[in-house]
Amino acid sequence: MRTREELKEMLSCIDPATLSYSDWIAVGMALKEEGGSAADWEDWSARDGKRYHAGECARKWETFRGETETKVTGGTLFELACRSGWTPGGPGTALEWDSIIGDGPEQGVVVDVNWVEGQDVAEPKAWDPVCQITTYLKTLFDSTENVGYVTESYRDRETGRFMPAKGSCSRTAGELIEALDQCGGDIGKVLGDYNPECGAWIRFNPLDGQGVRNANVTDYRYALVESDSMDIPKQHEIIRRLELPVAVLVHSGRKSLHAIVRIDAKDYDEYRRRVDYLYGICEKNGLAIDKQNRNPSRLSRMPGIMRNGKKQFIVATNFGQKDFLAWQEWIEAVNDNLPDPESMADAWDNLPALAPPLIEGVLRQGHKMLLAGPSKAGKSFALIELAIAIAEGQRWFSWPCVKGKVLYVNLELDRASCLHRFRDVYEAKGLAPKNLRNIEIWNLRGKSAPMDKLAPKLIRRAKSKNYIAVILDPIYKVITGDENSADQMAQFCNQFDKVCTELSCAVIYCHHHSKGDQGGKKSMDRASGSGVFARDPDALIDIMELELNEDIVKQEENKAVCRKAAAYLDRRLEDWRDDVGQDDVLTARALLEYMAGKLPEDDYLAFTRETLPIVKERARRRTAWRIEGTLREFPRFDPLNLWFDYPVHLADDSGVLGDIRQGAPQGRPKNLGRRKNGNERQKDRRKGLESAYEIIKSFDENKPVTLKQMAEYTGATERTVRNHIREHDGFVITNHGEVIKKE
Repeated sequence: MRTREELKEMLSCIDPATLSYSDWIAVGMALKEEGGSAADWEDWSARDGKRYHAGECARKWETFRGETETKVTGGTLFELACRSGWTPGGPGTALEWDSIIGDGPEQGVVVDVNWVEGQDVAEPKAWDPVCQITTYLKTLFDSTENVGYVTESYRDRETGRFMPAKGSCSRTAGELIEALDQCGGDIGKVLGDYNPECGAWIRFNPLDGQGVRNANVTDYRYALVESDSMDIPKQHEIIRRLELPVAVLVHSGRKSLHAIVRIDAKDYDEYRRRVDYLYGICEKNGLAIDKQNRNPSRLSRMPGIMRNGKKQFIVATNFGQKDFLAWQEWIEAVNDNLPDPESMADAWDNLPALAPPLIEGVLRQGHKMLLAGPSKAGKSFALIELAIAIAEGQRWFSWPCVKGKVLYVNLELDRASCLHRFRDVYEAKGLAPKNLRNIEIWNLRGKSAPMDKLAPKLIRRAKSKNYIAVILDPIYKVITGDENSADQMAQFCNQFDKVCTELSCAVIYCHHHSKGDQGGKKSMDRASGSGVFARDPDALIDIMELELNEDIVKQEENKAVCRKAAAYLDRRLEDWRDDVGQDDVLTARALLEYMAGKLPEDDYLAFTRETLPIVKERARRRTAWRIEGTLREFPRFDPLNLWFDYPVHLADDSGVLGDIRQGAPQGRPKNLGRRKNGNERQKDRRKGLESAYEIIKSFDENKPVTLKQMAEYTGATERTVRNHIREHDGFVITNHGEVIKKE
């Protein structure tokens, strides 16, 4: 539903004097459907002084019922306004929730209507009504299909126009052709006499013989394209240049051509979608369509008929693209905005400069990065740290960042929590907030939309901001489709490419791990959903928790107490370090004993009773993490070990985390006292092979899994994997090194 202000804005760009009667009616129907008023329509219509009649809008307004088959929506106003020069999303105008990037009026434009000169239409030299009608029937219908036609008419009392009666639908095309061949040129014997003032009509889709409504259509084969708002030669040229898949083109005997266009829809829903697409392309190319012709049961002009002294005749048959799908592909390829292939020989001595790094050794400017990790891993804090690092030109974890402006799109936290987190991270890092204007936050909790709808809004707001990076946190809030579907996730990730391209900035986003133990997987296989998430970004940064044993926890607790005690002594005793040996400075027990002997009892008790428990508890709550990466533009980096000390991540300078294996709890395993027997080890090998095969296969269902891939994934040699496969009765290895799973 569009706002009244938006409706008025679009109406202001449309001149009613330039519209056909059917378009004028469509504007009224669209206004009523979108919540406008009859007064709005009346005020706008009054701008056409020649045709305006006071009160006519109010009378017509009451007849608009909004039936499903003929419903006209705000999209009609949108198209008419765009055709008149209105620009959606211009200054002060927000794009709609259903706006899609790349779906503007320039898409599908083949013809510049300003340069259309016109292509003449010649009447047939020999007038043969029987041949005209039989050619029409043979082109559009099978011999057994029922045809609807009308020769009787009546004059409408309100408009004074001749209108078709219900007509006939009881005879097949074969029966009509046979009767016409035997009528001796008198088509009235077969079809009935018609009024030569208004001509006769025929339906272009086959019917069931029981009626002439949409429900009686048996095959949604054709649609009618008609425009009566421009000269016939110009209509003809546009239809030809658009390469519409025309089965029959008929001159109406008055001021329009009737193009019967191949649609070939499987059902009514597909017919509507295809006709909407067809009409949209015609409108964009200057062919103003009579939208009342959308229905598949619509009447068109019958060829071989005289109409007020003019002939209704066939101009041509079977031209343009062969069918609807071929035409649609042609339209979308004509101006796809894709670059032409270039020769490497031409670029060899003039290579373009690589995009400069945004995160040194990890990500280039204008590229994409995914941060993946389990729930509650501090991913949001990590991205906030990254936003601050870019804004201040500082390091993120261990990597230097280029200084610039960053947009943080907050999809999960409430506004207050998000803002407090930024301040908390600044303070925990001890950073002076010198460049806060380099950080902008878009708080969308409860207001976000799927990414294909959100992207155009983001681009519109960010177009002039010169962001060097856009961070989206998290993407599960904006995912469209099934995250396990490769094609749907490829379309989803394409939205990030559009943001990168339109804004010339990096896009950084985070996603969660799949369920289950991740320790045995490679970093690129841990993100939940399709493997597209691992393959699409230019940099994948994966974060995994390290399980700490009690010895490491106590060691870190000792370090924390020593740091706090030393800071406490620094504020109270100037020369205390001269009294304490280097080893004792690193031993909590020794420092506490020294404090007990040197400090006043109240100070010592305050430290041990109030400060010390907090320090120990915080040390025990610290979690350990390892970061691994899969990079497209840079060499792989060594794993980076971190502590998450709420609210920031700190590098493990001591190296204590370096020897911890991911996914394996530290300390004594429960089954250390018992070695696995041969059957258990074989069972583990079977599970490992099956898991590796399924994961590799999920990357691309159409490609075979190779022995080399299995070896690389499991970390074993090809010889070892081959031996394991031989003992597994579910796989075979071909002579080409392909691993095939038995059915």
